[in-house]
Amino acid sequence: MTLIKSISGIRGTIGGRVGKSLTPIDIVKFAAAYGTWIATQTPDNKTIIIGRDARTSGKMVSDLVCSTLNSLGFNVIDLGLSTTPTVEIAVPKEGAAGGIILTASHNAAQWNALKLLNADGEFISDAEGKEIITIADQDDYEFAAYKEIGSYRTDDTYLQQHIDAVLALPTVDVEAIKNANFSVVVDAVNSTGGIVVPMLLRALGINEIKELNCEPTGLFAHNPEPVPENLREISSELKRGDYDLGIVVDPDVDRLAFICEDGEPFGEEYTLVAVADYLLGHKETKNKATVSNLSSTISLKEVTEKHGGEYHASAVGEVNVVTKMKEVGAEIGGEGNGGIIYPELHYGRDALVGIALFLSHLAHFGKSIGQLRKQYPNYFIAKKKANLQEGLDVDKVLEGIKKKYAKQPINTVDGVKIMFGDSEWVHLRKSNTEPIVRIYAESEFETKANSLADKIIQDINEVMKEG
Repeated sequence: MTLIKSISGIRGTIGGRVGKSLTPIDIVKFAAAYGTWIATQTPDNKTIIIGRDARTSGKMVSDLVCSTLNSLGFNVIDLGLSTTPTVEIAVPKEGAAGGIILTASHNAAQWNALKLLNADGEFISDAEGKEIITIADQDDYEFAAYKEIGSYRTDDTYLQQHIDAVLALPTVDVEAIKNANFSVVVDAVNSTGGIVVPMLLRALGINEIKELNCEPTGLFAHNPEPVPENLREISSELKRGDYDLGIVVDPDVDRLAFICEDGEPFGEEYTLVAVADYLLGHKETKNKATVSNLSSTISLKEVTEKHGGEYHASAVGEVNVVTKMKEVGAEIGGEGNGGIIYPELHYGRDALVGIALFLSHLAHFGKSIGQLRKQYPNYFIAKKKANLQEGLDVDKVLEGIKKKYAKQPINTVDGVKIMFGDSEWVHLRKSNTEPIVRIYAESEFETKANSLADKIIQDINEVMKEG
């Protein structure tokens, strides 16, 4: 059983002992801490938005969170089955003080989480998260008297409002998508994407939709992380049928992956690359700056520079990407895990806007998705980890690697990123939740990416031996 308190919110496995997993007592404790903190930020605003994915634990967690917020005097608007980006959009539209999304994102079905938003509908910062954890650790909250208990109401209109907002974007070419007459397979892992993705596709004029795992039962048909090893069913369906492409989302619909017409993955790293390529070449684009995190493919930098723009790298984490995007006024940004952040709509990863922009791009391209993929460099990223000795100073290990490769260009914004020429790099960063160092390596050759990562693991082991 696991309970993790981090910048990504409060997440854990359901069941078990208090303080060791996400039990009802822990859910109430952290919901109360969040409400107490929000009250200090916007003391005159008593509205909070709640939404959840389709996990079987979702209704239980939602009931506990909503009742806790009511007991603090907050008025709750419950969107019910929703998506992370939909809740993010709803918070500012309702003028709410904040929001909580009940989802463990790509984690397996036994997990759930409270993902916490500020009044802008954006994830709270690391410092703000630490304030909330301190409040929870000290049980420092005060509940409302009986006459001041907050209200509760539901609102099931926001999925459609989200779709309407996507369709209204000038960069989304509904007519071109409709005329392309795409035939699409959707895998939504039996969560809320199974509701909203087909809704969006029909609104875009797509009529031929094969739905796989689109019943929002919360009984995930496969590991919910949208990476190739978990997408065999949709890949097989594409190989058997006469389809143009496949679309895959994670349980809370903030990550997006595409499958080519032959069943081969487009590559989650290239979701952002393709969308950025479309936007940077679009007449509506004002600022050709882009942002991704340090562990994302270098292809985005190449595409950005092709269009005369400037690429910027941020520390890993959506909050950090958004901060950098605001700093440089980026047109588009995101992460290599299939997360698209398009500020024209809102500052949050959003698979729905990603789908609409990608299909606009594909419709204008006029050829197959497989041919579109060939327009971009074929880089490979190896993702590995090095286990650390108990009690070891991780920063000391990273410093040792930095000294070992001092002759190479190094970026230390988030861990250590070492450049080997223009298109090869290794990024090391310590995990916030495990005694490991995460290692990412990219190269034009898969074998070279793996060998670079393995060499760094060997170097880490040597640094640990040296003490």
